[in-house]
Amino acid sequence: MSVYTSKTGATSILKPFSGADREKAKTAAANKVRFATAKEKGLVESIRVAVEDGNFLLVQEFTYFIRESDLGDDEFLRILTDARKIVHHLTPDFINLVEALMSLNWKKRDLVIIKAYTDFCVDVMVAHNRYLPIGLSKFIVHWIPGDLDSADWVNGSPSERAHNDLKPIHDALNRILTAVPMSFDEVIDAITAKFPYFKKPSHVTAGYLFNVLWLIEYKPVFEELILQLVLQKLLVLDVNAPRDEIDLETDDNEDKIKENQQPTVNHPIGHTLDICLLMLYKFFDGKCRIDPKSCEDIRSSANQVFNILLYLFDELLLPSHNIHHVQFVIFQVSGIRSLYWEGFLQMLWNKVQNPNASAIIRHTAVGYLSSFIARAKFLPLSTITFYLKELSKWAHSYIDDSDEYGQNCSLKANMVFFSVCQGIFYLIAFRASDLTRCTKDLLFLQSLQLSRLAMCHFNPLRYCVAPVATAFAGVTRTHQLAYCHTVLERNARRKLATVYGHDKTMSEETLETFFPFDPYLLKLSKKYIEPIYLAYQDNETDVVQNVKLPTIRKRGDSEMVEDDEFIVADKRQKVLELSNSQEFDKDCHYGSSLDLKK
Repeated sequence: MSVYTSKTGATSILKPFSGADREKAKTAAANKVRFATAKEKGLVESIRVAVEDGNFLLVQEFTYFIRESDLGDDEFLRILTDARKIVHHLTPDFINLVEALMSLNWKKRDLVIIKAYTDFCVDVMVAHNRYLPIGLSKFIVHWIPGDLDSADWVNGSPSERAHNDLKPIHDALNRILTAVPMSFDEVIDAITAKFPYFKKPSHVTAGYLFNVLWLIEYKPVFEELILQLVLQKLLVLDVNAPRDEIDLETDDNEDKIKENQQPTVNHPIGHTLDICLLMLYKFFDGKCRIDPKSCEDIRSSANQVFNILLYLFDELLLPSHNIHHVQFVIFQVSGIRSLYWEGFLQMLWNKVQNPNASAIIRHTAVGYLSSFIARAKFLPLSTITFYLKELSKWAHSYIDDSDEYGQNCSLKANMVFFSVCQGIFYLIAFRASDLTRCTKDLLFLQSLQLSRLAMCHFNPLRYCVAPVATAFAGVTRTHQLAYCHTVLERNARRKLATVYGHDKTMSEETLETFFPFDPYLLKLSKKYIEPIYLAYQDNETDVVQNVKLPTIRKRGDSEMVEDDEFIVADKRQKVLELSNSQEFDKDCHYGSSLDLKK
């Protein structure tokens, strides 16, 4: 048998197809009954069949088609033109179709197509309010810059190209909000839902904030709710960018900054906060800084913006714990006009005096009041002396109303009183150079009866943070206003740990507080704060005695700033060892405004 098989006679399955046979097949196909696709029928016909016959099959197929197809410009424009013709028929029954139309990729197309798209969206939302949440969300999502678009957003300012891309979106929103006033709540909900996560790149959050503030420019009715939302989001950034972390990164990178390089904060969230506050300061400066010759409407508008900010401070910032920089918004705006800082201080003072407010809120209000008066460079001496007089009058009244023998003198029971006393001590120590310039100023300080405050049966120096007490004692001793060092020494002995066998107990805690306007660490936005901010200037007449002071637990330990010192290093209190096994901290600092190098 041969190794080669013989050729079979089987024919191939690929039969030859002659030209005549091909023509016959074409004719047969043309004569067959066939159905038109949704694309061929078009949008208008698909909607007509659905409305008249109740058959939504073509509408469903057309919806799938526009979602999955890469439409050319001509076809895109034709579909949008047809959609505008039948916009009144696009009831909520066609929600999937309308959502697919609104989801079309339109931003990178010609201006004619962009206009056709925005016109359709405006028309359908005006005709059918049911589509407002979908349509507004589709527009607002374009406010968010891409993660790779940082080159188009430098310090929160868009490039010309990015600005031109955003303008049609804001024009459409303006038309919608004008035509449909009930869309107010829907816009707020959409903006809140789309706000970027706080860990997003800084240009993403800043770009979104730019658009949010742009909305206020043409729709001022959103001012209060938008600013409330912005401050809430900035508070999240602030608490996630602590002072100690920003300060550490600043120190590590201070030497690396080139000569012409703009200084920035390297902490990622701190950098985002820095840019956002820069934008917010610029916004408020433009709204509240008015020409003296401005008309009444402009003045009224500026005052309204400040009143909104004052309300939001009371609602959001005052009750917030452990914030570091966002509160400087009210500091910056208050420095624009005397009317503003007068209103801010009066609001804080009313809060301190209000017996219906919680003790912690009154205690915090004292911190804001004393810190603002100490740090605000624009305040006249008359304002400083007025509030010192009011604070001391309140404190003396509190002492007069108390029972020296039966009164509970604990920190918890008298927190507001101790806060007010510490505020007085802090202001006198910080503003000593302004308050001791002449005999008249010294006579005013004598009228405050500081000795009675310091040595009353409540013993406020016992609960006052150590640097404030020490600095106050030095100033009052120098000018013979009061002699407090004996009290400080007695208090130091009371704060020693008590040991019972293997158990150790500490005496009552020191007043836990903070001074909210401690030195500003953010680099870019600092230019709005520096001109109106008072850094501590050493008072050469201060006399600080060696007093034994134990370590205290402090809220502001992480807020140490080394370039603005309240108690200078060469006069810093040196603490003696209290036992062989325990050595207390030599710095005894509270926060940046209390332990600040010049």
